[in-house]
Amino acid sequence: MQRNCDLADAHHAREKSLCTYLLGMREYFRWASRAPAGNAPDRTLLAEWVSRHEQRWEEMRDAESSYGPLPIGSGIDPFDDADANRQLAAEGLVYGAGVGLFGAPVFCLAQRLTDEAREGARVIVAGEELARGFVAPPAASRDATVLIRLDALRRWLWTRAEAARRSPDNAFAAALRGYGDPEDAAATVERMAHGEVETLVLHELGELQAGSLLGTDWERMLAGIEDRRTELLVRAVRDLLADCLVTLPRLVERQADASLSFWIAGFDGLRRLLAPELAAAYRAELRTVDRDQLGRAAQRGSRAWLDVASDLLAQWRRGGQDALTAHATRLAATG
Repeated sequence: MQRNCDLADAHHAREKSLCTYLLGMREYFRWASRAPAGNAPDRTLLAEWVSRHEQRWEEMRDAESSYGPLPIGSGIDPFDDADANRQLAAEGLVYGAGVGLFGAPVFCLAQRLTDEAREGARVIVAGEELARGFVAPPAASRDATVLIRLDALRRWLWTRAEAARRSPDNAFAAALRGYGDPEDAAATVERMAHGEVETLVLHELGELQAGSLLGTDWERMLAGIEDRRTELLVRAVRDLLADCLVTLPRLVERQADASLSFWIAGFDGLRRLLAPELAAAYRAELRTVDRDQLGRAAQRGSRAWLDVASDLLAQWRRGGQDALTAHATRLAATG
């Protein structure tokens, strides 16, 4: 299973920006060496590990091109996570497989912590990861299954907590304070990781609801996109729809201020460009979120982003990828 993770990295890990790549390799090293998430790695050991890893990727790119069957039973297709999980159920393990940004395969194998039914979906929370790649998304949904990777979330939070010490007025620092004393980073980040599992679950439930509204053509459209800027925008629109449909209304209703600050802290890139009214609900001078303002913006957004997504689909159906890219470019320019 780790070989498939490594092969995916061999073909896709270097597609990140240099800064994102270096930060990602630093965290990947901490996972591979089983170092505590908050420990600063030895620079010499890190550099040597990265060099060896990149050399292995080079060799794999030259020699291997196909992902191998999983060593379960008589062999399972590595993308058939449903069959793999049926076979692994008795072992207390969960396997994740899918296709992420820019067509990069994502695989993982982890301890299964919880497995429950929610709102027509199966929600699995995974713990310690036994196999993973350079990219470790904390949450994903496929078909009607949501997978939350607690270890990946915890490690991502540590990278944000380290940066937040330099900017105590930002939204992430406010979210961190909602879980305890930022000076007691280990305990506070651990509480935050467990607390924010729910925010990730809500987003993925929103993704499933958005998928139901948009239909199967959305995934067909997404799979055919070759222009990276267009793919980023299309994904951003669906993310906005998912959060306005489910994540934000639920968090506002629960008055979950720490989670709302956490959501704002991750609200960046094209999503922030397209929907600045959502970001405007954060009050930096008060280090808090205006729940009423955010709730109203989400209510408007649930209708507006469904219309935008439907327009993207309509353009694609009429004129294919060229029409979709042209429309996406106009949308980004007016965001």
